[in-house]
Amino acid sequence: MVVRLDAKLLEILACPCPEHAPLTPGTAEDPQADFLTCTACGRSFPVREGIPVLLLDEAVAPTAG
Repeated sequence: MVVRLDAKLLEILACPCPEHAPLTPGTAEDPQADFLTCTACGRSFPVREGIPVLLLDEAVAPTAG
């Protein structure tokens, strides 16, 4: 399923990592995944029932490769 967030909300959301970088919908492996991915650190944050969970403890680390 594709993450569907208001464009203005997506503009203001930022990764909680020290860089506070913008987030993009999906993951590198699956652009349709229910995640938002940090453009700096590569962590992916789940979107559950339309709500982004921007907690570092809930993030999926980027895969090495």
